[in-house]
Amino acid sequence: MGQALARLLAGAGVRIEWVAARRLDAARRAARYIGTGRPATLEAPEVARAQVLLITTSDSGLLDVAKSVAAQRLDWRSSIVLHTSGAWPAGGRDSVLQPFRRRGAAAGSLHPLQTVPSREAGARNLTGCFWALEGDRRAVQLARRWVRALRGTAFVLRPARKAAYHAAAVISCAGVVTLMDASRRLLQRSGVTPMQARQMLGGFVAETARNFARLGAQRALTGPAVRGDWVTIRRHFDALGTLAPEHLPLYRQLLRSMITIAATRPPKKPLHLRKK
Repeated sequence: MGQALARLLAGAGVRIEWVAARRLDAARRAARYIGTGRPATLEAPEVARAQVLLITTSDSGLLDVAKSVAAQRLDWRSSIVLHTSGAWPAGGRDSVLQPFRRRGAAAGSLHPLQTVPSREAGARNLTGCFWALEGDRRAVQLARRWVRALRGTAFVLRPARKAAYHAAAVISCAGVVTLMDASRRLLQRSGVTPMQARQMLGGFVAETARNFARLGAQRALTGPAVRGDWVTIRRHFDALGTLAPEHLPLYRQLLRSMITIAATRPPKKPLHLRKK
């Protein structure tokens, strides 16, 4: 995330003076990829003098980095500190950047609603995406300018709802990958090769996502739950009980949600596996 975002910001005209990491060799590699910025460690005095500081460490390391860097300077009133975590708030009472705020810094966050599995993927897909912003006014204003520079769309969150926002992002990204892998395993047990299964599901799910964006959930939802076809659903239960019993709880839970979205009438008899 950090290397991809810095590379894009630099290309959009944002000046990057220093690229810092815990290890100098990691900072050097990052600076080479970004194409600008002098490498440094987090303990370097230049880092503590920064007027704008963007922290892109992992969620688990964010508070430790904030404590360590903030302690290097007593007065941060002239500085803006931003992070890119989707789960941790920068504003409000639970701010993970409180070590900086207590010393006067304006704190904020910008998080892309986009999947970034690698720096190369991030450099391709962060331009033009949606960004969640929250935090102190001065920090949010800077984050908005950066989002505009990346031709993105910004929306503001309440800090107290940051974790709920991130849970939504995980459901729609990691959750979809998990569901696709469950489908892939079941397809393989039905006789489809692994490569073919991935290719099939890629196109299938991409079209489903386009339908959801264009039509909304109720109109994009298809399948037997929409039609009230409980005979077919019972056949699914029987097949899963034979081929993939580990998927039965997942299918049941998804079916409940499908019924809710489709507003179809559930069957008069409970859906149970037939006893063999």
